[in-house]
Amino acid sequence: MTPERLARIKQTLDTRQPDLSVLTDQVHKPRNLSAIIRSCDAFGLASMHVVWPREGFRAFRKTAGGSYNWVTTHTHPTMDDAVSELKGRGHKLYAAQLSERAIDYREADFTVPCTVIMGNEVDGVSDSAAEQADEHIVIPMMGMVESLNVSSACAIILSEAQRQRKQAGLYAHQRLPDDEYNRLLFCWCQPIVKRYCDDRNLPYPPIDPETGELVDGVGWMQEVRKLRANRPRWTDKTESATNEPQ
Repeated sequence: MTPERLARIKQTLDTRQPDLSVLTDQVHKPRNLSAIIRSCDAFGLASMHVVWPREGFRAFRKTAGGSYNWVTTHTHPTMDDAVSELKGRGHKLYAAQLSERAIDYREADFTVPCTVIMGNEVDGVSDSAAEQADEHIVIPMMGMVESLNVSSACAIILSEAQRQRKQAGLYAHQRLPDDEYNRLLFCWCQPIVKRYCDDRNLPYPPIDPETGELVDGVGWMQEVRKLRANRPRWTDKTESATNEPQ
């Protein structure tokens, strides 16, 4: 971990917006999903939400450019579940949807806690989600086509959200809660240790926030080895079950 790398990580975390998000409604093309994740990272979103396409969710890593490492992706089985959760957090829902009540996306207030709903490539936003949205927003089109690619439209909308929030000073100070900030600081500074802990269901060891390094990496690994050495093995359990009195 170089000082320059650590400074970049902290600068990114300091500008993350915990109350601005994107919700994709059955977007099914991996390249579009990954491009949306990339836009979320570029415009400072801490997370995005995905309602599973029928064939399941997966990010197309080449298109995402590694941004799936920097944006927390939450998946939901249905739009109703996603909408209920986001409204429960106090988010205003803006559906990118052409309708009679749609407003120019630049007229929407993105400085409040809010989520932008992006519909799938064929049908757009589902009827249920459109009905539950607080506002419908559109990007005015001046050409022959009626709409943009979903990932392009998302980037344009998030650019306006960023403009409004920068003007309001929302990128000028840390807005992530301390516990989430520290968790992400660990995950971004120590991705290999994070993966090791996640795979083995171990708590994350403490790191020095001034260096991004483990406070006592050698001591922590020794404790992990002791813990794993004392765990009952599958063969031990099998032998114990075999030797039990009948």
